[in-house]
Amino acid sequence: MEESLTISPVMPTERKRNITQVINDYSKRLFGFIRKRVNNEADAQDIMQDVFYQFVGNTQPIDQLTAWLFTVARNKITDKQRKHKPTNFSDLYTEEENEDLEGFTDLLLDTGDDPEKEYLRSLFWQELNTALQELPAEQRDVFIKHELEGISFKELSEATGEPVNTLISRKRYAVLHLRDRLSALKDELLNY
Repeated sequence: MEESLTISPVMPTERKRNITQVINDYSKRLFGFIRKRVNNEADAQDIMQDVFYQFVGNTQPIDQLTAWLFTVARNKITDKQRKHKPTNFSDLYTEEENEDLEGFTDLLLDTGDDPEKEYLRSLFWQELNTALQELPAEQRDVFIKHELEGISFKELSEATGEPVNTLISRKRYAVLHLRDRLSALKDELLNY
């Protein structure tokens, strides 16, 4: 009969108490630090959980606990940002802004016969076109092809020979410009 290697689920009481104390002492500050650097609360909670999970699993002595926790958090944030690839225009908005954006997109996609809404839609598309023309050609093309035509980054990469990360970066710059450029119009339309 083969023996299997098992890890004891029982942790010494003092170690549990120390871990609990560290989590209680650092949770609020660490969460605030993380939350300022990520787009939403769920991501911040995930990162904080990962930091404490790494802390619990750490077998090496930690000389400066505060510095260690915040360094791990910063690294986890960086990892999350590298993995996160915005696929939609709304990915760069906070949760509150996304709620506003829902009303904005409802207005833009409403196909009713209301002449005022039709005028506002045409005004938006004119402003979007003007803002797109202000962008460098590479950013404009990636934004149009990915966001408006629905072509994936992988397909764009194959067609242009550009790395996917370069295309994502170009789209991000385009989105930031458009977000800034169209924010006043968005506010006007939402207050309509």
